[in-house]
Amino acid sequence: MQSINGDRSLVGHFKSLEDGRCPLKRRHILHEMIVIAIAAVLCGADGWVAIAEFGRTKQAWFRAFLTLPHGVPAHDTFGRVFALLDPAAFEACFRVWVDALRELLPGEVIAVDGKTLRRSHNRGAGLAALHLVSAWAASNRLVLGPVATDVKSNEITAIPRLLELLYIKGCIVTIDAMGCQTKIAAPVVAQGGDYLLALKGNQSTLAAEVEEAFIDADAKDDAGLPSQVVETAERGHGRREVRRYRTLGQLERISNRAAWDGLNMLGMVASERERDGKITRETRFYIGSIGIDAQTFASAARGHWGIENRVHWSLDVSFREDESRVRDANARENLAVLRHIALNRLKNDNTKLGIANKRLRAGWDEAYLSKLLFEPPDLPTKTQASPSANIRAG
Repeated sequence: MQSINGDRSLVGHFKSLEDGRCPLKRRHILHEMIVIAIAAVLCGADGWVAIAEFGRTKQAWFRAFLTLPHGVPAHDTFGRVFALLDPAAFEACFRVWVDALRELLPGEVIAVDGKTLRRSHNRGAGLAALHLVSAWAASNRLVLGPVATDVKSNEITAIPRLLELLYIKGCIVTIDAMGCQTKIAAPVVAQGGDYLLALKGNQSTLAAEVEEAFIDADAKDDAGLPSQVVETAERGHGRREVRRYRTLGQLERISNRAAWDGLNMLGMVASERERDGKITRETRFYIGSIGIDAQTFASAARGHWGIENRVHWSLDVSFREDESRVRDANARENLAVLRHIALNRLKNDNTKLGIANKRLRAGWDEAYLSKLLFEPPDLPTKTQASPSANIRAG
């Protein structure tokens, strides 16, 4: 395995950012402000006031490696500078750093999904809440990069833009039903990746055809059909859940199959959950280019939920992202990137603490904060996890 590039230092990747301020009014060095902001967010700061206060509190520590010609900037200076900073350029530096960390893993699941920052709107200025589309590399435990769009329906245009910025050759890109579009599947295949797309009402005809294909296969008891099944069972926290992952390579029922580049499988997940004596059942359908190996399908379908459980949940609970009231169009997007930087670094640190407590420790322990800022991350063991299961071929 190899990383996309070799320089894994965190703060050094942001030195190349162009400073949009008037040269005559630059009292503070842009790169140093970014270092302070990254350190502050790592330690629990959630806005410009907290970032500036953290910088002042730790000023003596920062002076060991920053010049700080006019001390630590005030909170309104942080706000103005990050409002002037080009989000696309800031995100590009973020992606270069992530590429330095990321190991190239054939078959890695890259989950793509959107998230709205609920309180980032400014109705008086006609500014809708910020909506970010992000990608999560499951085995690398890394957010690969966000693309912003104001309206959720624009995910259809944002996802291809995001994919163009990522190295996805040999990977499996998973997207929920919003991204089940031929113009999203095509660039994935063109870039050498595979896709697994969920189906819902936005593709009602296709969803009905996939369901009918599995009904036909049931009627034939899968005899002679290219098909596999994986069943998994999990117990814990008073809950029992059984999932049945089923693939089918018979595509004759799909009327517009030629429009989907690389399409070679249909997928179905039937789940049964029992909790407190109550049983619920759910069936979900997919299309993909990953072939009919049921273990691969199961890993990809389960891996997609990592972006909800390990990214969106962490941002909401540990970083209180939905409570952020930063409303400037550029500043709110740049602050979201700071949170992604902190999340990636904290998730790739082997200290036996949760994200929230790691942030507390970083604020208390300067040696730990130095490790987070200047030492290479503790990268996870790169294995492709698969659920334990029984497999049956059709």
